[in-house]
Amino acid sequence: MASTFVYKADLVRGRQWAEVFRREAPQIDFRLWPDIGDPARVHYLAAWEPPNDLADRFPQLKLLFSSGAGVDQFDLFALPRELPVVRMIEPGITRGMVEYVTHAVLDLHRDMPAYRRAQQRGAWCPLPVRTAAERRVGVLGLGSLGQAVLTQLAAFGFDCAGWSRSRRVVDGVRVLAGTDELGEFLARSDILVCLLPLTDETRGFLNAALLQRLPRGAALVHVGRGPQLIAADLLSALDAGQLTEAVLDVTDPEPLPPAHALWSHPHVRITPHIASMTQPVSAARAVIDNLRRFERGEPLVGLVDRQRGY
Repeated sequence: MASTFVYKADLVRGRQWAEVFRREAPQIDFRLWPDIGDPARVHYLAAWEPPNDLADRFPQLKLLFSSGAGVDQFDLFALPRELPVVRMIEPGITRGMVEYVTHAVLDLHRDMPAYRRAQQRGAWCPLPVRTAAERRVGVLGLGSLGQAVLTQLAAFGFDCAGWSRSRRVVDGVRVLAGTDELGEFLARSDILVCLLPLTDETRGFLNAALLQRLPRGAALVHVGRGPQLIAADLLSALDAGQLTEAVLDVTDPEPLPPAHALWSHPHVRITPHIASMTQPVSAARAVIDNLRRFERGEPLVGLVDRQRGY
């Protein structure tokens, strides 16, 4: 009897997943929510937000996949303790994030925000050009996305460093770790990129105290999660000249209210959480690969450590 895989997320993307499963894993009964078939046959679920009564609804569930790169939308401790949870790691997400962050860092490095403001004033104002080697870029978060971003930025010649809670190794990049080394990392980050997962420890992480530890005139690229940034602290840092620019792809809440001060600040650029999105075909293939790993008893790519929250 075939196992059932249920997809509970964007329906348009789900139809693309269904086609990939039909071609590449026809032995699996792939279904789009709310058509779940026999609940007792549902062994696998991919969702952005799983149903509340997960254990009762799917008593034979073996794996829960997040349809996106993060799992902060899950209440991990409300899920069945023995159920493995897997976040999405697939090439489309990585490529999109690398493109977005690279564009943002290059834009800041070459003073494009200042030139856009000068154009609006009709002013021809050449600025001194610094080489990439003279610009220090720091990436908070050294998961698969952070490492890929650092590799690309280092290829442009930027003086790169990364920071994470635990020690990592990234070829060609200086890596700092833990609370004791955070200050050193921040002090050498002319452009700070936040790619941290959202956990209890990182909620409100980008606050006044942290921003004050950056070099005066630094810039921020925030592509982690909205609740990690204290917006009022960012605005204060910008108005005081501690920060010169901010690029925000995530906010809290999303979308921002129309009258929010971030919308109109001349040194803030906002995009609507589009830095990186799962690509349906490659995402479905990544999940199929993980299903085969699971069947063979091999380690799963993206398995979540519930204690860490990612």
